[in-house]
Amino acid sequence: MSGHGFASAFATELEEYLAFKEKLGFYGNSRVWYLKRFDAYCVEHDRKLFDRETVEGWVSAQLERSGLYRSWMSYIRDFGRWLLAHGDERAYVLSERWKASFVPAHPYLLTSHEIELFFTAAAQLGTHSPWQWQAVGFFTLMHSCGIRTGEARALLARQVDLNHGHLDIFSSKGNRSRRLPLNGEVIEVLAACDQASRKHFGACRGTFFVSATGNQVTAATVGKVFNRIWDQAGLRRPGGGQQPRPYDFRHHFAYANIERWMQCGTDVTAMLPYLSRYMGHATVESTFYYIHTSPDFMDAYAQITRKSQSLLPEVGFA
Repeated sequence: MSGHGFASAFATELEEYLAFKEKLGFYGNSRVWYLKRFDAYCVEHDRKLFDRETVEGWVSAQLERSGLYRSWMSYIRDFGRWLLAHGDERAYVLSERWKASFVPAHPYLLTSHEIELFFTAAAQLGTHSPWQWQAVGFFTLMHSCGIRTGEARALLARQVDLNHGHLDIFSSKGNRSRRLPLNGEVIEVLAACDQASRKHFGACRGTFFVSATGNQVTAATVGKVFNRIWDQAGLRRPGGGQQPRPYDFRHHFAYANIERWMQCGTDVTAMLPYLSRYMGHATVESTFYYIHTSPDFMDAYAQITRKSQSLLPEVGFA
């Protein structure tokens, strides 16, 4: 059995493929999770050739249990291409007719009132787990720094420098790293969280935010804690459409900054590259994905996009 638990005839190739992707900066667990499902399918059906029957058979079986989002198809298609490039002339590359359709994101737009009630409830969260003292810190980083949920979960204790007021995000999406300055209020929140965690787990814990066993918190747990706080705050949920989720703090961070700059008369065109770099985006265009949802942003959107190509200030990783 391989390091990831692969047991099919493709175990070695799957391990080599994942190692190749990690060298390119792709560390996502989603890819591993779906490839393990493919591996299990091959074991169950005794599939030993990466041919059309094997690949489309698994895809068809997967479609029966999947919902609207089908980005996982790209993983098996990419693996087929990798096998071809490494000498397996019979490897089948999933046809484009199976290509997943684009599903536009519809973030839940958090209001200032909802955010205020949420953090009030987070500070009073009744639980015996570390979330009792770290819920405010975790969601403060997402709200005040706009970091991704996965970045907050993977943040190591040594990457948070409260003495100098910054935190380091290493090898995140696209293998990009960045240093984020923290203001006094965020430092105060994180310091209280760190002090409580040190008291319970000592100074040598791995990640800054931990589970009851001292390990990295899971994505599922973050979602459950968020929902618990939301409900405890007495906040209503929409009857249909997008439900509130932790990632909406990152959306809010982006469009709230844009709106603040507009209200203050700041040159948004000049500031967008900084916002893009702060959020860890590869290009300024990626930032528009988050900010186009702002209720007051659309009127100025066209003007900003025309000018944004001309100004690309350097903001390095110190």
